[in-house]
Amino acid sequence: MEARNFLESMIWQQKSLLSIEGLSSEEILFILDKAKSLKESKGNEEPIFHSLRGKRIINLFMEPSTRTRVAFEIAAKSLGADTISISGEASSLTKGETLKDTAMNVQALGADAIVLRHSSPGSPLFLSRIVDVPIINAGDGAHEHPSQALLDIYTLREKLGDLRDRKITILGDILFSRVARSNLWGLLKLGAKVTLAGTSTLVPREFEKLGARVTHDPSVALKDADAVMLLRIQHERQQASHFPSLAEYANVFGLDSKVLSAMKRNAIILHPGPLNRGVEIESEVADSGRAVILQQVANGIAVRMAILHLCITSEKSNHS
Repeated sequence: MEARNFLESMIWQQKSLLSIEGLSSEEILFILDKAKSLKESKGNEEPIFHSLRGKRIINLFMEPSTRTRVAFEIAAKSLGADTISISGEASSLTKGETLKDTAMNVQALGADAIVLRHSSPGSPLFLSRIVDVPIINAGDGAHEHPSQALLDIYTLREKLGDLRDRKITILGDILFSRVARSNLWGLLKLGAKVTLAGTSTLVPREFEKLGARVTHDPSVALKDADAVMLLRIQHERQQASHFPSLAEYANVFGLDSKVLSAMKRNAIILHPGPLNRGVEIESEVADSGRAVILQQVANGIAVRMAILHLCITSEKSNHS
């Protein structure tokens, strides 16, 4: 056990998880390997399943969430921690309290880590410079969603193996998607070939500067893909419509059985949720054997267990 802890402290030296952009490929793989070990050890009485006993984790969710919030709660409890979830509507932020004061009060109440979802890009980084406890980014505006990307990549590796030179297409609202950005960083760091696709208004050519291929032709994007990740339209972040209508978008960019039949026979379909059935994906595809959407959700528990364990038990967290 001591040797394992020493190895973790040598490889993982992050106190918080703020972004995928800020991680090395080695750190990404270390998290994924830790998640794999946790998933395979489920049900066993190993010490790691008590590694957060006596710790308090606060889920501070200032935006709606189902999968991420619940998965972090289950992950924390699976490691022996106590969890408290606070939504924006139920917090003193509605009374004018600042995010800074909320976080400092939560820390004063004994929080050992804060899992934050917020509409403002950079808010987890901002808090990490104010409080002493680890900050886990559960989505900050259109910036990043690191834990989602890690579970997506975990699922891809589970199905495809080594991702080097694998062709991964991300199709949908790229411009306003934190999931797209985190996945792009992670996939490129692991050697995958990433194509971003969608309408020209939602997938600007500027993304090519980050190392992705950009196309506005769905047939080109899907033809040779080993995996396709579909993204919903982020209406809540858009000030104006970026295409004529949802019906027209679905007709051109929606994934139905006809489109699926033209793809590689063993290509898999991912979606971070929530699904907008009948828009970016038809039910017959979402519920088919080619889709690994629920496997993504299930894998999110082990991945978030790995994140919480590594950040909270890291040397930096214990000596801050």
